[in-house]
Amino acid sequence: MHRVQHIKPDFPADAFVGTAAYSAKYRVPYPKALIDDLIERAGISGNERLLDLACGPGRIAIPLAPWFRDVWALDLEPEMVEVGKNEAGLRNATNIKWVVGKAEELEAEPGSFQLITIGEAFHRLDQRHICERVLQWLSPGCCLAIAGCYNITRGSEPWQRVVAGMVNEWRKRVTSPVERPARQRPGSGPEHSRRVLRNTGFDDAESYSFTFPYVWAVESIVGNLFSSSRCSKKALGRDAEAFEADARDILLTYDSSGHYHEDMRFGYTRGRWPCEP
Repeated sequence: MHRVQHIKPDFPADAFVGTAAYSAKYRVPYPKALIDDLIERAGISGNERLLDLACGPGRIAIPLAPWFRDVWALDLEPEMVEVGKNEAGLRNATNIKWVVGKAEELEAEPGSFQLITIGEAFHRLDQRHICERVLQWLSPGCCLAIAGCYNITRGSEPWQRVVAGMVNEWRKRVTSPVERPARQRPGSGPEHSRRVLRNTGFDDAESYSFTFPYVWAVESIVGNLFSSSRCSKKALGRDAEAFEADARDILLTYDSSGHYHEDMRFGYTRGRWPCEP
């Protein structure tokens, strides 16, 4: 078995300060096909409990809530939890318990959950430690799902390469660092997630992908960039307004229609806790 080097993350605790509202509004929702597929593969019947770790503003917890008796949604950033609560209220997701805290430090009874999810945040967690804790929190035979999508600056469309180039240039010239570099970064992506799950004792570790067409507008692209730690208004500081103006100008120069097409790629990796130790 190929072993995965254990690397503890070294990201600043306040990396996402000021991004919650942008994340809730401008990050594209997980597609219904992914949600439905996850529910089916996890064997959810409607009387189970879900734990969503590093939940952000509830991008997974809220759409999954109708399939569960109750949901715990935990995030390190209080602002994310507050925005999540507001979003849940607007969508009548009343069965969610919102918790501010560090995922690695959560206290829960063994076997408390029948599905545990992590969306777009596995690379920011102590992966081996989290997986070991998840094995304690899950009921036997139940699943952990690590979900995510490719962000704008990692896309293959020509306009996305233009945006990625602009972001890289701004990272070099902003007066405050866009993000303090981690000394070492844990891995990410489906293949890495499968290895981590298998190495920590999960069975049936497989990845599933979903692609669908999406049309961005200038406002949604800028808002999505502001939702990231690298391009947050906090990170950009006094240059945030100039960054926004530059992004708008570059995008409209590239395509004056203000519409930008992409085949968005979402996916999740699922591992099952064996029924027998």
